[in-house]
Amino acid sequence: MSINGISNNNPVFHSPGTSQQMGQSDFLRLMTAQLSQQDPFNPVDNTEMVAQMAQFSSLAGISETNTVLAQISEQLAAQTQLLRDIKAATPAPAPTTQEG
Repeated sequence: MSINGISNNNPVFHSPGTSQQMGQSDFLRLMTAQLSQQDPFNPVDNTEMVAQMAQFSSLAGISETNTVLAQISEQLAAQTQLLRDIKAATPAPAPTTQEG
């Protein structure tokens, strides 16, 4: 049985300012290449493929959650600073004396 090399007809290029992490389109491109190059008489186990897709989906959800939490943190910091500014700008109440 001979093994043919896999050629990459669709290379992934990253611009200099971007991160080197793979995105969902990269994952789907790799999965499609894997499916097109597999041996039809010995295909990849479906449970393994589903597990990979579930892991990627979970990772995407975690990434989105991190983004939302970062936004919430920024909003809380801005609100805290606003409250400090309001407190600093508000004069202290004058002490009252009781006559009796």
